[in-house]
Amino acid sequence: MAGARSMAVRAIDAARVPNISSSSSSFRRTGVAVSRRPTRLATSFLQPNSLAHGRRRPSSSAPRSGKRRSLVVVGEVAGQYEEGFEDVETQIINYFTYKATRTVLHQLYEMNPPKYRWFYNFLVTNKPTDGKRFLRHLGKEKQDLAERVMITRLHLYGKWIKKLDHAKMYNRISEENLAMMRERLMETVIWPSDDTNTEKIG
Repeated sequence: MAGARSMAVRAIDAARVPNISSSSSSFRRTGVAVSRRPTRLATSFLQPNSLAHGRRRPSSSAPRSGKRRSLVVVGEVAGQYEEGFEDVETQIINYFTYKATRTVLHQLYEMNPPKYRWFYNFLVTNKPTDGKRFLRHLGKEKQDLAERVMITRLHLYGKWIKKLDHAKMYNRISEENLAMMRERLMETVIWPSDDTNTEKIG
């Protein structure tokens, strides 16, 4: 009787208190991982980065690949021209300003030596790399020379437009790219010497 009574008491205790070890082992058998860390609740309604903040602390069972950040493509960087070529147009204007400045300087050398010397000294301290700023500064000093440079650069640009062949320019760029790639390939290839035996390919 005493043995039966002790067995009944143990059965009642087992029914009241769950066996943690047995439950954890059952979880292990079913493949569900049990985490002892406190659960953190996160929502994107409270803070914009709260959900992302919660993701920065994955559980120990999470793979390490989750820590990699995805690449973000920015469309407003130099070199991407989905919308326009404003930077290229600015460079073209600046170049024709420089070319017109050289043309006017050469004309003054032949026709007006005193003004040539003044313009030459002005160019020593004021480079025509930025066409707009250069012409503004020149206009404050010599308005007639500034207007002459502006008219000359417009004339040179008109002549260039008439002579420009877009298909020829495209082919020239393509051929130059291929030539440079071929040149680089020849520099990286290690050619065998004559006294070594080479294997036939194929």
